[in-house]
Amino acid sequence: MPLYSESYGVRHDLRWPQPTLVFLHGLLGSGRDWRHVINALSPHYFCLTIDLPGHGNSQMLSAADFVQVNQLIHQTLAHRHITSYVLIGYSMGARLAMYHATHPYLESSARLAGMILEGGHFGLPPIECAARFANDEKWAQRFTRESLGKVLPDWYQQPVFSSLNHDQRQSLILKRSDNLGSGVARMLLATSLAKQPPLQEKLAALSLPVLYVCGEQDSKFRRLVEGTAFDYRVIPSAGHNVHVERPHEFSTVINNFVKQIGIKHGESHKAG
Repeated sequence: MPLYSESYGVRHDLRWPQPTLVFLHGLLGSGRDWRHVINALSPHYFCLTIDLPGHGNSQMLSAADFVQVNQLIHQTLAHRHITSYVLIGYSMGARLAMYHATHPYLESSARLAGMILEGGHFGLPPIECAARFANDEKWAQRFTRESLGKVLPDWYQQPVFSSLNHDQRQSLILKRSDNLGSGVARMLLATSLAKQPPLQEKLAALSLPVLYVCGEQDSKFRRLVEGTAFDYRVIPSAGHNVHVERPHEFSTVINNFVKQIGIKHGESHKAG
């Protein structure tokens, strides 16, 4: 069964068709999180947002692990007749995008043309996985047993959200309170960073354009990407959630990235 998805813009029928922009949100989010970015891009690109299992209008769907989530993403792309696409993923969505790119689905005929990763982790050293999963289990228990009104204020006090001010935190708490706690808990455990295989080396080995985006104030993920060979952009005056805090800058990054892919595709087409 495909995941819930929404499309924006008009499909282009050009000599070298533009890829569809496919957006994957983070934990507690939904496709609607990308609305400001899509408002800027949909006049020029065909855009598709996907609500991941346990979230948004896919709240009642679940998946056991990365493999099953990846299958659902592929089924959704096939359902939408996507032939060429760029994946844009945030946090959990970025990790799923990396897994998607490094674990091809043999039944899929769609071509992944490039990937933009926003604040996604490449994978933990094995020695850190047990402690991480224990921490995720504690959060999952709280999401299942307590009201979101009690859990979310603590969730957004975690160090990764330290760049948020009081008003931003309150806005996120209000926005995320319509989630189904048990669905969030299942997805948190299914896609725990502790269960994610190390993806950095596999990703670097792909002949695929990859761009990493992080906020200037997101010190954890800045350090993470600065220690790699990946191309990356640091967005000034932004924290972990760049596409919400600086949607104009984030949209510009996507636009430039896709244009560059188009230029390279056109050049290789001519050379052939």
